Amino acid sequence: MRRKEATPEVEAAIARQAAAQHGNLTRRQLLEAGLSRRAIDYRVRTGRLLRRHQGVYALGHHPPSPLSTAMAAVLACGPVAVLSHLSAAALWQLGPRWRTPIEVTARGNHHHAGIRVHRSPAVERTVHYGIPVTAPARTLLDLADLLDDAALARAVNQARLARQVTLEGLRALLDQSPGRGTSRLRALIAHDTGPTRSHFEDAFLRFARRHQLPTPEVNQTIAGHEVDLFWCPQRLVVELDSREHHRHRFEEDRERDADLLNAGVAVLRITWSRLQRNPHAKRSGCEPSSPSARRLPRGPARRRRSARDRRPRRRRRASASPPRARRRSRRARGRRAARAC
Repeated sequence: MRRKEATPEVEAAIARQAAAQHGNLTRRQLLEAGLSRRAIDYRVRTGRLLRRHQGVYALGHHPPSPLSTAMAAVLACGPVAVLSHLSAAALWQLGPRWRTPIEVTARGNHHHAGIRVHRSPAVERTVHYGIPVTAPARTLLDLADLLDDAALARAVNQARLARQVTLEGLRALLDQSPGRGTSRLRALIAHDTGPTRSHFEDAFLRFARRHQLPTPEVNQTIAGHEVDLFWCPQRLVVELDSREHHRHRFEEDRERDADLLNAGVAVLRITWSRLQRNPHAKRSGCEPSSPSARRLPRGPARRRRSARDRRPRRRRRASASPPRARRRSRRARGRRAARAC
């Protein structure tokens, strides 16, 4: 049966399909819309359809958006393919920006320029911004094999802040994936401290675990102010100061500290450079059992004398006779020798 030629209705259907897929269409979709193979080839030759991958075309122009590039990659790998791994993390805004090649999980073998294909028989599929993509929890599981500890912790906390995942959902997924390297994810979700909001907070929590400090509560409201870290039994707050968030808030931070002190809560402020430069000193300052966690120091601290300072000092030996006295003694010896002669 001969397919009908392009009519206004066919053109409108093609435009709607392309708009829903970020400007991309597959050859099968064009045939189902009513174009013949000859009409498709003619539009490719005249530039009305631009080839992006085998069987995938852009309508009229190459859209510059990374969403369009990602959608074209998914369409090229079949109807059940999904965006995954680092590309899915970029779509969910879990840390890494868009990179090439675009990563897709699909069934069977697919070879396309600019696409890295991961094979999987079944993938939990959802749609975000009109693009088929792995669910956030599955995306975090895929990232566990690719990111370092700091970047993985940031991705997990970002997903929790956006309410894309829950700790219970992550634990259930890890229990269902015994054959994958899940130990790093399990370690991150073992302590429910609440989601952090910056790399600085992630670094401090790693510092606390490394030095066996009690786990603090994160981003809690104390005395009407949201604080970074809080130890409730010791009434201690740690504020993590950075240039990004505290450069223009000097007076506001001082008022916050005064309100917390009036509420009986001690405040300790730590900068990134101090945490990296002298972590052992910060451990003693953050130790909840130390006096500094319970009260503020009164008066200037006296410098403790070291063992070297406490050693008894030896008396310096008297120096030899000055040059003038030596000259006198030599003249006296000469006069005595002359009398003897």
